[in-house]
Amino acid sequence: MDTFHRSKLPDVGTTIFTVMSRRARELGALNLGQGFPDYEIDPRLTELVAAAMTQGHNQYAPMEGLMSLRERIAHKLASSYGLTVDPDSQVTVTVGATEAIYSAIQAVVGPGDEVIAFDPAYDSYEPAVRLAGGRCIRLRLMPPGFRYDWDEVRAAINDRTRLVLFNTPHNPACTAATTEDFNALAEAIRGRDILVLSDEVYEHVLYDGRRHASALMQPELAEKSFTVFSFGKTLHSTGLRVGYCIAPAVLTRELRKVHQFNTFSIAHALQHAIAAYMTEKPDAWRALPAFFQAKRDRVRAALEASGFRLPPAQGTFFQLLDFSEFFPPDDVGFAERLLTEAGVATIPLSPFYARPPALSVVRLCIAKRDATLDEAVFRINGFATRLR
Repeated sequence: MDTFHRSKLPDVGTTIFTVMSRRARELGALNLGQGFPDYEIDPRLTELVAAAMTQGHNQYAPMEGLMSLRERIAHKLASSYGLTVDPDSQVTVTVGATEAIYSAIQAVVGPGDEVIAFDPAYDSYEPAVRLAGGRCIRLRLMPPGFRYDWDEVRAAINDRTRLVLFNTPHNPACTAATTEDFNALAEAIRGRDILVLSDEVYEHVLYDGRRHASALMQPELAEKSFTVFSFGKTLHSTGLRVGYCIAPAVLTRELRKVHQFNTFSIAHALQHAIAAYMTEKPDAWRALPAFFQAKRDRVRAALEASGFRLPPAQGTFFQLLDFSEFFPPDDVGFAERLLTEAGVATIPLSPFYARPPALSVVRLCIAKRDATLDEAVFRINGFATRLR
């Protein structure tokens, strides 16, 4: 038998991020699709990476992560949120957030288990669940507010439910969960053997004075959650691929059982460099909200007269563009026209749904140089003029 006929993910193709980035390169378009900065990282971090390699930190790091880095992570959580975590038994360094998500799912989900996810959902969630033998139950968050229907969540929970996948600030909906949302989640799973995986990689990218709400700050959830973070987002350096997972000791032990056979350890020099950077600049991330809000507001102000609507993003380094005044609710079709006719790549939201509703929004990445954003909005404004 042809082995390709035995694919474990026969319906999974290339991600929308890869597709749109490739087409942007082919067409010479500006890429506001995939979420990565086009500006340089802090030169000091570059120096520290080079220094770590020069100092000989080029062999395997400890499986669970460099202790000095895990201690800095614990300090950061205490400084940011007043949380106390044990760097030895509760912190694991991973290959970005995606490996933490994958390893946690493999650690606790088995054949026959159900996992609740909220669409639009990050596209790595369901494949990880399926590879673990589980089934993903995907509940839709509906535009324009993309808010949670907790009655629907309670109705979806049954004896097979093993895990709830949560994401805040939410990519791609650009919303931020509230303390009340986490309280409602805790109430929905109270008294049941259900765990939570909370994807909080955009924890510091919140706007208009919002404060991050975390599973770690909800006492019931803190005892049954894997909470995932990313230095790629915090340090403007998505290519470093260094993230971490916070979990109670009993869950951390299960996570590490998978992690050690998945990636084993993370680039040693990068861990030394990030630990040193956090020691030198322990409050570096506090500037992120203002930094990205200025970019969000720059884009929104420049497109104000276009006729497109841009509901202010609550968090993440993305902004939604509502094209309902110009075009039928076909986000893939609109993204294609914007790419080919205006030379701007965006991301439609429908690929993040199992059952997409009619959508009139696309996602713009604002983590770009001001010159990039200015040229992109100039092209989008021109496109709007032609549509009118």
